[in-house]
Amino acid sequence: MSDAKLIERCRVGDRRAWAALVDRYERLVHSIPRSFGLSPDDAADVTQATFGSLLDGIDTIHDPDRLPAWLTTVAKRHCIRIVERRDRDRRVIATDAIAIPGEDEQLRIIEDAQWLHDGLDRLTDRCRELLTRLYLSGEPEGGYGAVAKDLDMPIGSIGPTRARCLDSLRKLLDQTR
Repeated sequence: MSDAKLIERCRVGDRRAWAALVDRYERLVHSIPRSFGLSPDDAADVTQATFGSLLDGIDTIHDPDRLPAWLTTVAKRHCIRIVERRDRDRRVIATDAIAIPGEDEQLRIIEDAQWLHDGLDRLTDRCRELLTRLYLSGEPEGGYGAVAKDLDMPIGSIGPTRARCLDSLRKLLDQTR
């Protein structure tokens, strides 16, 4: 379903449409605070705040095709607030040191994130979960041992499985570029 249709349905209170919209863009939004170097907890807070802003401002979205850019901008603003608050508290880093990419660079980042998101969606559940745990969720708490336990696989097979999953992802991504 298109973003425009999902937004239209969200405006009338369709919870399934809201869940689909969040599912579609959650990884993109979550990746932004991680790219700022924020902790997993801060990334979760930024993600929640961004979708809260979307819920509050759903009626102000006039161009649904720009929704990824809108979400990215809102998430970056939340990230900047967190960084500024920390900087004020610590008085260590000047807030003007935060480099915000230009519009063309932001669009490229959004397109690349969506390209990766689409590739991950085409992987098997096992590969998607493994790669997400290893690369997109911050440092795996408990290391490979915890990942192996959570995914019910021998610790010695994490590396070879990761390599096969990355190879599969690479091939899927090559097909779409």
